[in-house]
Formats: sequence, structure tokens, C-alpha cells
Amino acid sequence: MARAEGTVEGVRRANLSRVLRLVHEDGPLSRAALTELTGLNRSTIGALVADLVGAGLVSEGAPEAQRRVGRPSPSVAAASDVVAIAVNPEVDALTIAAVGLDRAIVLRERIDLAGLISAEEAASLTADVIARWRRDTLADHRIAGIGLAVPGLVRAADGLVRRAPHLDWTDAPLRDDLIRATGLPTAIDNDATLGALAESMYGAGRGISDLIYLNGGASGIGGGLVIGGHLVRGAGGYAGELGQNRPGIAHPADRRSGVQGTLEDEVSRSRLLAVVSLHSADEPTLEHAIRTSQSVEVAAEVERQRRILATALANAVNVLNPSTVVLGGFLATILEQDADALLAAVRDQAMAMNVEELQLRSAALGPDRLLVGAAEMAFDALLTDPLDVA
Repeated sequence: MARAEGTVEGVRRANLSRVLRLVHEDGPLSRAALTELTGLNRSTIGALVADLVGAGLVSEGAPEAQRRVGRPSPSVAAASDVVAIAVNPEVDALTIAAVGLDRAIVLRERIDLAGLISAEEAASLTADVIARWRRDTLADHRIAGIGLAVPGLVRAADGLVRRAPHLDWTDAPLRDDLIRATGLPTAIDNDATLGALAESMYGAGRGISDLIYLNGGASGIGGGLVIGGHLVRGAGGYAGELGQNRPGIAHPADRRSGVQGTLEDEVSRSRLLAVVSLHSADEPTLEHAIRTSQSVEVAAEVERQRRILATALANAVNVLNPSTVVLGGFLATILEQDADALLAAVRDQAMAMNVEELQLRSAALGPDRLLVGAAEMAFDALLTDPLDVA
């Protein structure tokens, strides 16, 4: 149903969207708080909340304790039984999660892979997991849609995965495959772009207008950009591929990858796994192995990767002048080994004015960041017009 902007119905739908987004993004809020935040009157808020309760999108609970004079105001919370399915295919695993409209992760499953899988196989595995969940834990839940976070170039116009080099996918119609397999509305984007979205909304970048996000995963390094408060996707949807930049390596002995020398060739999760003698690991396991290691070789590899990462970050900071750089995945682990050293190295190589107030932060959402971003994308249609899809 098309929204009739400017009509009474259009205004009502826009206000429903405002209320639902507030309780989705900020958590449970009293009717009084919603009245204050929206500028609407109490009776209008009451009617909007009633509509959302009727649609099964929010619930009302007992009033929170308050000191203000007057009748306590009921608490309004996003429905926990409305979920989005978040999917992140990687070279070593397929991770699937059900994320509630209240932003709680209801279910999560990591399927370890012995080798690369095709987009068709990823769609089939995901559909099988969703079908199993629907028969069991999600039997009484409503699925709003699927969000796909893919480590590759995703064309904005039609969701085609143009190239995911580490997965060896070219022009893969993963989104359309999943729509056919599940019958659910499905959205897709680059994983790092969705990580940037999640961290800017709920994590280390919340409230920051200009930030660079770098995601370090099994498929290399991707980036997301928030400039002037807006997520930057570029003309085709491919903005932020900082992992493909060639930062320049000051010390010849630091080069490991031969002639190419892109950032993700040299600053690499696989090299960290190798030096701590792990074949495969999730993020917390790798972080723990590095943090607790007493090996000189591990310390040297982390330091080598830190030097190269610092050069890449300095180049990005010179171009974009962010106030904050957020690092996720194994890049956060590198930062946390010696945050002061990494920041000092960036400052040494960047223009002085561009780093006066620069902060480097680890992703606050940890291993949930890509799943949260994918779910946010899947919820967007529901949040934009609750009654259209309710």
C-alpha cells in the first residue's frame, strides 16, 4: 500500500513509524517519554501505541518507577516475537541469527565450512536453518525479513553480488535465490557497510557524524563510511573498499604477500591464525589466543600488522577527516594490543590538523555487529511503514 504523504492517513503512518523506531532504537519508553520526544499530544500517542499493539509490533508493560507528579505512564517496548533473520556468509563459516525487533539476539547458529560454498549452497543452507527454526523456537514468532551481510561488492540497483573474491562468487543472485527459497522479503549489502551502520546506530560510533569503520574478517578487510551523519554507499554501492588500497610499506621486511601489497594482503586474519597455530576460530577465540600468547613471533606479527594498518588509516584520515575510526573483528584485536602505539603511528603519518581530535575505537558490538546491521536492513520496510507490512 502506497503511503499518501500529506494526507491524514499519511501523517498517521509517519507518526506510527516515528514511535516504532523510537522504541526499536532506544529500547522501552514510557508514553510520557514518547510524547516528549515526538512533540505529539498524549491522546495521539495513546492512539498510535494502541494501533501498534494491535498490529503485534509493541507491547505495553507496567509503568516504570518515577518521581514526577501525576499518574505513572505505561512502558512501551518493541515486540520480542517479531524477528529478522541475519545472514553472514564467510570463507570458513555461515552465521545465521534471529534478531528481535527489541534488538535481542534470539537465536544464533554458526555452520563451520570445510571449504568454499557457492551462493546457491549458502541460500539452501540458510533456508534449511530458517525452516527448522520455524518448526521449533520461532514457531510463534513473526519473521519480518532476511538481511544478508556479504563480504563483497553488492550492486545497489538490484542486490547482485558482483564480486566476492574470497568466496569466489561473481554475479551471484544470492538475494533472489533466498527470496525464492524462503518466500521472505530479503535485503543485501556489503558486510562492512552494515557493520558501519550498526556501530553508528548502537555501538562505538553512536552520535558521531563523521567516522570510518574497518571490518577485519575471514574474507579480508572491508570498510564503511559515515560522512555528515549519512551512510556512504557510492554510485554503484561499492564505496568503502579500503582493504583494496595499497598503503605503502615503509620497511621492506614487513612485506609478506609479494608484489600486490594491498592492505588486506598484509594485514590478515589468516596470518594471525597461523602464528598462533590455529586453523580456524571465531573472533573471541582468536582474540584470546593473541592476548594470552607469550610468543615473540606472535608479538612481532601483531606489531608488523599494526605498522601497515597505521599507514592505511593515515591515508584514509587525510582524505576523509573523520573524528573517529572504528575497528572491528581482528583489527579491533590489533588495536587493543596497544591502542596508544597505533594512534601514535597514525598521527605520525597523517596531516596534523586531521588528527587533532582523532579517536580510534574498537567496535562496541563485537561479533554481533554484522548481524545487527543485517537485521536493521531487514527491519527497514517494517519500521518505515508499520501498517503496510503488519
